[in-house]
Amino acid sequence: MTTNDSSAPARAVRSMPLTFAAGAAVGVLGGMIGLGGAEFRLPLLIGLFGFAALAAVIVNKAMSLVVVLIALPARLAAVPLADLGAHWTVAVNLLAGSLLGAWAGASWAVRMRTATLYKVLAALMVLMAAALVLTHTTTVGALLLPGPVQAVAGVVAGFGIGVVAAIMGVAGGELLIPTIVLLYAVDIKTAGSLSLLVSLPTMLVAFARYSRDGSFTVLGANLRFVAVMVAGSITGALLGGLLLGVIPDLILIPVLAVILLVSAIKLAHHAPPRPPQHQ
Repeated sequence: MTTNDSSAPARAVRSMPLTFAAGAAVGVLGGMIGLGGAEFRLPLLIGLFGFAALAAVIVNKAMSLVVVLIALPARLAAVPLADLGAHWTVAVNLLAGSLLGAWAGASWAVRMRTATLYKVLAALMVLMAAALVLTHTTTVGALLLPGPVQAVAGVVAGFGIGVVAAIMGVAGGELLIPTIVLLYAVDIKTAGSLSLLVSLPTMLVAFARYSRDGSFTVLGANLRFVAVMVAGSITGALLGGLLLGVIPDLILIPVLAVILLVSAIKLAHHAPPRPPQHQ
């Protein structure tokens, strides 16, 4: 029994063309900055399609998982496994924390009151906006920490990222990529591929934890919706990839950060769905 009302039916009409278009818009935004864009999808699931907070997180997590699975082969083609193999300790170090963080984050999410979860999601969207701006407007340099300190920092960072990714239903690349560059002095292209290798098992752990909660039934009730939005997201991501670099980062990144901040404000003031009245 959870304190989060995620089973409330969505108040918005599930128009499939609108669902596809929303997914495509998210995909374009993500593709233009080289990320999945799930942080932009979450407020749409809540504000446009009427999902309650936890239901939106679970649906977002399912979509993010599919998008990562599809993106992984293409990313591995760009960065050979042999190159990633040289950095396997980085993935292991981060996974030591992120797997625990994913389980903990999902456990906290299913136990939170709905009103609290909205506010937590709003705060995390502000964090994502800050990470977006810092990552794309500043040069991230390596910290060059001693081995043992680096290992501890990796576990701690991985745990925090796992918590955030689980609670928001995102892959976490926005946080993983700068963390890998900062802690391990890995080039950003390789860091992007390593982030997917860390994201996938981390997402699977969060997904497994959510599957133990009654709220997980939201997926079965919305399979068509999920499939259509994923199709839109993938289509949009391909288009966004083609548009990569067309709009200068000095214009694009502030605009996307403002979108996240406005979404955060709306989520913070979002009223939880009222339970049905029994006559």
